[in-house]
Formats: sequence, structure tokens, C-alpha cells
Amino acid sequence: MKITIFHIKLIHTIIFWILSSCVLYSLFSSISGQITTWTWVAVVLILLEGVVLVLSGWICPLTLLAERLGSERGAVADIFLPKWFADRIFPICGTTYGVALLILLFRVIR
Repeated sequence: MKITIFHIKLIHTIIFWILSSCVLYSLFSSISGQITTWTWVAVVLILLEGVVLVLSGWICPLTLLAERLGSERGAVADIFLPKWFADRIFPICGTTYGVALLILLFRVIR
């Protein structure tokens, strides 16, 4: 089976929703004080995503693959999201995750 830009967009979108769920779950869990094993799984998955991004120069490897297959460079052509939202994923999710980690740290220390 030949991988197409459609496949990359589909996989990237699924990964985005899973990781976004991890961010929201981390926030909910830390705010509610219901810290479980799943909280730590969510935290670790987001941290792993961060490691992957750092190792690839802050560009998602799926974006690089989409560009190699002909997607425009710098375009949000590798995910099924509106461009205005896709352009703001890192600030929105990063801030939300940062808040979740701060609350989680506060709860763990306390």
C-alpha cells in the first residue's frame, strides 16, 4: 500500500486528538485531584511528543513526510483541522498542558 498525504493527514489527526485528550485529561485530573495511573500515562505521552519534536527540530515528523510527498512547505496540509486552529495548536495545548503540570505538581507536593 502506498502512503498518501490523505493517510498522513488521517494519522496525524488521530494522534492530535489522542494527545489533546491527554492534555485535557491531565488538566481535569489535576484540577479535580483525581490523580490516577492514567494521569501519569497522559503526562508521559505528552512528554514523549515533546521529545520527538525536539529531536526533529520542532517540526512534526509527519509534517516532514507530508512535505516529501508534495504538500506545501509551511502549510497546514498534513492534518484535518481548520488552518486558524492548526496554527495555534502549540500555544493553546502548550499553555493548557503547562497549567495542568503546575496544578499537578502543587497537588503532588502538597
